[in-house]
Amino acid sequence: MDENDSNKIPSINITQRELVNVIKKDSVNKYIPKYHDEEIGNISRNIDPFIPPDYVLLDTVSGDLNLDNYNDLILVLKKTTEERTSDVIDNPEKRPLLILIGEPNNKYKLVERNDNTIYCVNCGGMMGDPYIQTVIKNGYFSVEHYGGSSLRLTRIITYKYSKEDKNWFLYKDGGESFNTSKPEKINKTIKTVNDFGKVLFKDFNIYK
Repeated sequence: MDENDSNKIPSINITQRELVNVIKKDSVNKYIPKYHDEEIGNISRNIDPFIPPDYVLLDTVSGDLNLDNYNDLILVLKKTTEERTSDVIDNPEKRPLLILIGEPNNKYKLVERNDNTIYCVNCGGMMGDPYIQTVIKNGYFSVEHYGGSSLRLTRIITYKYSKEDKNWFLYKDGGESFNTSKPEKINKTIKTVNDFGKVLFKDFNIYK
């Protein structure tokens, strides 16, 4: 294989949690399968410069975000003090989501950032941290949340890549809700571009 193709899909088959366990700064060492060590180490060194001071990695996921057959990354960050300093009403600590585009030789380039697409650590009510995961599939990516108390809520925000605009746009924003006393009665709400128009990923605000 040409060394310039080393970051093309399929390249590294790692899970979110394996990578997080290795490179988030506040983690303890956990077992990682040996056949992943070198690949994960390379990614760790390459993305560490993108993590600002006082932040650590909450989650990461890999996939083809811009339909160029190269492996891209999404980083979800959190502030190291968020559990102490986040106030859901007056000062929710923001959790940046970074889009890193894959380049040859396992290098990455930061192309977009949004601090308002992941709910804060205490935005989930009695259920605690509402963030579940981020999923990438063929130019789309979705951010998933779950929280509430007696009224449970999910919220899935999906973005789609536009080859024409070379950017990501809000595609769907929706979820389900139900009361724990009547879990079989589920209400669904889904908004699309017909409802919110053309919204860039970087401009979306989950708090509004």
